[in-house]
Amino acid sequence: MAEAGFLTRARIVAPPGWSRWLVPPAALSIHLAIGQVYAWSAFKTPLATALDLSGVATALPFTLGIIMLGLSSALFGTKVDTNGPRWAMVVASSCFVAGFLISALGLYLGWYWLVVLGYGFVGGIGLGVGYISPVSTLMKWFPDKPGLATGLAIMGFGGGALIASPLTASLLKAFGGSGPEASASGIGSTFLVMGLIYLVFMSVGWLLIRVPADGWLPPGWDPASAKKSGLISTAQVSAKNAIRTPQFWLLWVVLCFNVTAGIGILERANPIFQDFFRGSSPAESLAAAAVGFVSILSLANSAGRIAWSSLSDVLGRKNMYRIYLGVGALLYLLITLLEGGNRVVFLIASVLILSFYGAGFATVPAYLRDLFGTYQVGAIHGRLLTAWSTAGVLGPLIVNAIADARIEAGVEGPARYTIAFVIMIVLLVIAFVCNELIKPVSDRFHEPPAEPAGTASETKGAQA
Repeated sequence: MAEAGFLTRARIVAPPGWSRWLVPPAALSIHLAIGQVYAWSAFKTPLATALDLSGVATALPFTLGIIMLGLSSALFGTKVDTNGPRWAMVVASSCFVAGFLISALGLYLGWYWLVVLGYGFVGGIGLGVGYISPVSTLMKWFPDKPGLATGLAIMGFGGGALIASPLTASLLKAFGGSGPEASASGIGSTFLVMGLIYLVFMSVGWLLIRVPADGWLPPGWDPASAKKSGLISTAQVSAKNAIRTPQFWLLWVVLCFNVTAGIGILERANPIFQDFFRGSSPAESLAAAAVGFVSILSLANSAGRIAWSSLSDVLGRKNMYRIYLGVGALLYLLITLLEGGNRVVFLIASVLILSFYGAGFATVPAYLRDLFGTYQVGAIHGRLLTAWSTAGVLGPLIVNAIADARIEAGVEGPARYTIAFVIMIVLLVIAFVCNELIKPVSDRFHEPPAEPAGTASETKGAQA
């Protein structure tokens, strides 16, 4: 079939002389779109107003979307490799856009469960498939700079809310989906228009994407000259064996708790800002500042992914996670003690926390590459993202459930979040200890010498 041929890997092998720097824009077009999930907090208040929902209920589409992201990454990682990144990007675009359209229908009909199904389940599959394909593709284009490569791939996902947050606010206002008189149909129109916009935007990605030819290496780069450290393995570990190692599960906890700490703030960013500084500004100005706060956090999330992950090529992956987790715990403590007393300090601390959150995603594929080699690293990454699914439940549940309970108890302002933030500090400390326990993988988990680095078998596995 002509269509099938257009989507196959063979159709997108880059010709000789192709610049690898043309590939990041293709990855960004997908990740900037699916990164809209980080602007979900812009929908929380309108949905709560229009449909009389609790904070936990308005988090359900977001939470299910993150769950499906991790599950679909783990389940379809090998399929993505077999069919190629163009196929994966088309599937991701179809599911992600369909999620918006189903949600729009649900809002027009007044059926919130359709929003959960559409945005959370169907759209979440698009999130997972779209997330892993650019990562694995760019790692093949940048074997000499694995931290930079994963940062480039994942930077767009963190920056998606920078576009989506003001876009959502503008559309909600235009269609009557915001304010005290917010209507479900106005929110539905916003979902519809955003779905059509993302359909066009994501199509650019699968039209542009290319993969390197077998055996391609960056000009002038010798794999033997790559930086070595105690944790960087020269052997290879299969995905099946990787999940049997303590290193995989220690890193699973590290990623899960680092994500939990960041995603709890991110999912409720807009209401958190307004609760911390309510009374310091007129309501309308405070609402506008909260939208700006979400955009700033998105920028920090995105910038941290490229900046900190690139630095990991110099300082090492384990040292970077010491910073993410240790300094992150101290920043949470600062925010907890601050209690909304200083907006500038609150903003700086929040920006750093979200930069570490994003950097954790961008650094972990290179960390896996160091520990398990290039053989099936993409498939291992997909399995590790189940930690993200777990965190997608833990983070919003901890913050929203505690905040809702405190609101019912009549607690005002920053005190609504004190207990939740203390829990985040504890989780970050546990993750810090787990990171310290990570050691080189035992020889008994390595692939036999019959398939050393550079063989056709390994090359195929590295594309998984």
